[in-house]
Amino acid sequence: MSPDTSQLSRDHLLAMFRLQTDIARLGLNISHILDMVTERSMALTGADGSVIELNDNQHMVYRAATGIASSQLGLRIPVQGSLSGLCNETGNTLRCDDVSTDPRVDRAACERINLGAMLVVPLRHGEHSIGVLKVLSKKRKAFSEADEVMLTMLSDMVASAMFYATEYNFEELFHRATHDQMTGLANRALFLDHMHSSLAQARRHQSLVGILMIDMNDLKQINDNFGHLSGDAAICEFARRLEQKSRASDTVARFGGDEFGMILAPITLREDIVLKARRLERQLQQAFHHNDDVLPLSASIGGAVYPHDGRNLETLLEKADREMYARKRALKKSR
Repeated sequence: MSPDTSQLSRDHLLAMFRLQTDIARLGLNISHILDMVTERSMALTGADGSVIELNDNQHMVYRAATGIASSQLGLRIPVQGSLSGLCNETGNTLRCDDVSTDPRVDRAACERINLGAMLVVPLRHGEHSIGVLKVLSKKRKAFSEADEVMLTMLSDMVASAMFYATEYNFEELFHRATHDQMTGLANRALFLDHMHSSLAQARRHQSLVGILMIDMNDLKQINDNFGHLSGDAAICEFARRLEQKSRASDTVARFGGDEFGMILAPITLREDIVLKARRLERQLQQAFHHNDDVLPLSASIGGAVYPHDGRNLETLLEKADREMYARKRALKKSR
């Protein structure tokens, strides 16, 4: 049943048409489509945050998130006992005007981001349901029937784009939603998903987890001096080398541009993270021959270890980021 667009203003309809055009321009890049839709859905409904969750092994997993939900990217919540899970299972749009009194919601997940209300629509194409699109507000009774219409239209767009891109191949759909299109590495959402899992396992077994934040040096100079096709080739070679130097138990990801990350699980000693970072820098610092050009490849790497440098994901990422930028400054001074 098509949504009743009579409730939408002319400006909102124009915004929806622009989004449809922008989605078409992105083509097969599903992870970028998910990011765009969460950003636009938040703006169009006046929400404080927006999420796209995909169903994965009886969990709803945050695969794209913006606004107040940004820090929850990669979060897993059980299908049973959550509004998202209920929406995905029933295929019905669900609105919660007050999370503090609604028995359908996962209260613990809502309290993490001080949530007041939410609106959830299924991601469906034909008979297939793969997840949900959700907008969030700190205020109670924040969403209207017009918001439901708009969010339903958005969910139809993103679901159609995902199924079209993968020709109904569900394994391919999930792979494209969780991996970087250019390099084939995990994307930021999958990296954070694995990080949540690694930390949970480390807490149970009182073990250590290492995280590396990796910046590819001089990408701008490569693009400026040799062109963007050479820059793309350098990124792919950099990614190949990172993956080659990782273990099967590690996760290597590209966050976008020249930013990469690596999860080292397990590690034995806190000092292992520093040794790994410096060794990896040496291994990556080898020129790359592309066509008739010699492109410089090198990296600045910072690390953090659970539980020594932090006990939650945000603290560890921030610590590794600071270390990476400090290392980048030090390497620039030494040149």
